[in-house]
Amino acid sequence: MRRVFLTLCAAVTGLVLGVAPATAAEPPTEFGTHWHDPVTAGPPVSVPDTPSCQVTVADTEFRDYTPYKGIYTPPAKCGHHWNKVVLRLEGSVAGRQFDRLGYLHIGGVEVLRTSTPEPSPEGITWKVEKDVTRYAPTLRVGQPVEMLIGNSVDGTYTGVIKVKATLTFYTARGPVKEAATSDKVLTLQGARTEGAVYEGRLTAPRNSERIVAEVYATGSGGGCEEFWYLTVPDPASYSCKAKDGPYREVQVTVDGELAGIATPYPTVWTGGWSNPFLWYVIPSPRAFDVHPVEYDLTPFAARLNDGRPHRIAVSVVGLPAGQDGWSTPTNILVWQDAKAARVTGGLLTRRESDPVNRTAYEPGDERRLTAEGRHSLTVAGYLDTSHGRVTTTVNRSLAADFVHRWNADESTDALRARWHDDETVTVRGSGPATTTATRRAYTMDGATTVGSGDRLRTTMTMGDRADHATLRGGRVTDWARSDDTYTGDAAYNQNVPREQRHATGVSRERYRLHGPGACYDRTLATAQGELTEDRSGC
Repeated sequence: MRRVFLTLCAAVTGLVLGVAPATAAEPPTEFGTHWHDPVTAGPPVSVPDTPSCQVTVADTEFRDYTPYKGIYTPPAKCGHHWNKVVLRLEGSVAGRQFDRLGYLHIGGVEVLRTSTPEPSPEGITWKVEKDVTRYAPTLRVGQPVEMLIGNSVDGTYTGVIKVKATLTFYTARGPVKEAATSDKVLTLQGARTEGAVYEGRLTAPRNSERIVAEVYATGSGGGCEEFWYLTVPDPASYSCKAKDGPYREVQVTVDGELAGIATPYPTVWTGGWSNPFLWYVIPSPRAFDVHPVEYDLTPFAARLNDGRPHRIAVSVVGLPAGQDGWSTPTNILVWQDAKAARVTGGLLTRRESDPVNRTAYEPGDERRLTAEGRHSLTVAGYLDTSHGRVTTTVNRSLAADFVHRWNADESTDALRARWHDDETVTVRGSGPATTTATRRAYTMDGATTVGSGDRLRTTMTMGDRADHATLRGGRVTDWARSDDTYTGDAAYNQNVPREQRHATGVSRERYRLHGPGACYDRTLATAQGELTEDRSGC
């Protein structure tokens, strides 16, 4: 797999960065009572130039923890053959408010998990755009809608969160073909959370030939699991404890048998690391659009195709027993064999390494915890389909390394962490084998210090990178590389009225995406809440 990606590195040549003028004059010397609306550097969803229809899914406001409930009706004028479906969320909030987590369900399917920015006194607006074409099977019929951004409004926290969510359907016409999607999107029946485990029953169609689970895994809830990557075991002295340290792994089991492993992304919400001034304009990667973790469960399809309900469970390794703090709602995408009423087969291989989770604590004036986690899993199965025997092999390998440093009162608190999640899925049938290879790398380098005058300063660099390649018969047929990097440095006086905080902060995000015939490169920069740079080009 490494040879494949070295080849891809050599393929990315001839890229020229175009430069656009900076967007703002001299920024203020410190934050005021208003700042630029939140923006992200990521690319917009590409859409075709075909007729489109828009449907409003929700138009509401959140003051408490009461979900919005409504009904979705498919757009009559755009038929059921779509090239692209785009979800757009528009939000506004003013006053004072914490960052809040939210979700949008259509027909019980989670189509968006998001969080909110923290507002200025005068108010801000923001937008989230997401390609939800993969949920087209659910969207072809009327469905109940449920949306919630849990919120609390009182005399201090005054921000009422107002949102409007719409779906835009772009028709397939002429050379613009209908998007290839799964045949069904299922949810787990009777799903419930017990302790650290989210589980339910899945009854798959008896002719399923590909099954993928997606899990919207988020550590949250305002407790230590919001900062799970900083937790330490005993005997280390620190305010956030976890028996096994900071390593987390999201696992999926089928009838109690391990079927998939994955690394959760270390999302930082917009109040994170004790310093909202870092994130007021540019949020951390994925904060507004939480990506689901995906698992190819096709090796287990023969078992799941027997017409009986099977127990699917999602758990978070490393979460202390009896403790909550994680949410793991799960969708199941199913592709069916249109020419077979029943697809049979069997599980060939299920092999895993011994999990590694080691920590070492060094006491002293500066306390230091080093930690590492390792785990790999290989699963293979076959199916006898209408087009012959097909064997699917899934290999996944996880690794994480942490160096956490802090002093006795935690007025200095720093973390350097690296995560790797490498996966290959190989499908062998009557023709050449097809392999899809993905390498994911996440990085976090952050430090918070409290100096004289109780002034808190946070510096942060985060990376979200991925390489994807598709090979057929050993030859690369498609590839893509993405790199989202955030850096920030912000400071303010603690425990004083807002007008005495004298907050300062700079931040920058660069998002790059390359593939055959495609290039996207955009950089944003801010200072004291003003957008100082918006540059793009390839």
